Amino acid sequence: MLGYLLNRLLGMIPTLILIVLFGYLIMELPPGDFLTYRLQELESQGHSGARQEIELLRQQYALDRPMYIRFAKWVLGFVQGDFGDSFAYNKPVKELIGDRLAMTMVLSLTSMIISWGIGVPVGIFSATHQYSFFDHLFTGISFLGLGVPNFFIALVLLLVGLKLYGVVPIGLFSEQYEAAPWTLAKVLDLLKHLWIPAAIVGVSGTAGLIRVMRGNLLDVLNQSFVQVARAKGLSENVVVLKYAARVAIHPLVMSLGMSLPGIVSGAGITSIVLNLPTTGPLYLQALRRQDMYLGGTMLILISVMLVIGNLLADFLLAWIDPRIRYD
Repeated sequence: MLGYLLNRLLGMIPTLILIVLFGYLIMELPPGDFLTYRLQELESQGHSGARQEIELLRQQYALDRPMYIRFAKWVLGFVQGDFGDSFAYNKPVKELIGDRLAMTMVLSLTSMIISWGIGVPVGIFSATHQYSFFDHLFTGISFLGLGVPNFFIALVLLLVGLKLYGVVPIGLFSEQYEAAPWTLAKVLDLLKHLWIPAAIVGVSGTAGLIRVMRGNLLDVLNQSFVQVARAKGLSENVVVLKYAARVAIHPLVMSLGMSLPGIVSGAGITSIVLNLPTTGPLYLQALRRQDMYLGGTMLILISVMLVIGNLLADFLLAWIDPRIRYD
C-alpha cells in the first residue's frame, strides 16, 4: 500500500504540470484579452484617454510581452503563492479567492452531507423494498430531481418566498451581519440561512445517489456471496448493510472523488441566483471577462482537487472493501 501511495503521488507531479500548462494555454486561446474588453467599455462611456490608459495597463500587467515570458513569470509566482493580480478587480487573486473560498467550502460540504445522508439510506430502502409504493415514490422524486436544474429550483423558491411571505430568501447572512465581523451571533445566523441553499445545491446529487445506490444494490443482492450469507442464518439487516451495501457503494465512493472539485468551484449559476458569496460567480465572471490570472488560478485549483479526489477515492475503496488491494 505504501508503494502504491508513493507511485500515485509521483504520478501526480507530471499530471499537475500538464494541467498548469494546458490551463494557461486555454486561457490564452480566446482572441483579445481583458484590456480589449476594457477598452470597448471605456470608449462606449466616451472616455477620451481610453487608449493611453489601456497601454499603461498593458505594460503594468506585462501583456505587451510574449506569452512564454508571462507564463514563466506566472508559474514562478504560483509556486511561491503569488497567483497574480485580477484585471477586473485590481486586487491580488489570492485575496479574491481567499475571501470566498471558506464560504464555498462550507456550502459545498453541507450540501454533500445532505446528499449522502439522504441519498444512500433512501437508495438502500428502495432496493430492499423493490416495487413498493415508497420505491415508486422515491424513484419519481429522484427522476424529478435529476431533470430539474438547481438554478430553476432556486428561482421557484424565490418566487414562492416573495408571493407567500413577501421575503426573498437569498444570501447566507441577514442584512445586519453581512459586513459584520465574525461572532457567535454571526455563526448562528449563517447556520440559520445555510440549509436552504445547501439543500438546493444538493438536490441533483441526492437524486443521483438514490438512483445509483438502488441499482447497484439490486445487482449485488442477487450475487452468490449474499445468498451464502443468508444461508448461514444472518439477519437481513446484517446481510444488506454489512455485506451487500459495502460492495454496492463502490461507484458512489468514486463519484465522491469526482465531486471534490465542487468544493472549490461552488454552484456557479445557483450562487448567482441566490446571491451567495462563493467562488462560483467569481469564476464565471473571470471567464466571461477574460480575467486571465483569476480564471487560470481557479481552473488549476479545480483540476488539483480532481486529482486529489481520485487519489482519496482509491484509498477509500481499499478501506471499504477488503478484497481490493494495491501492490
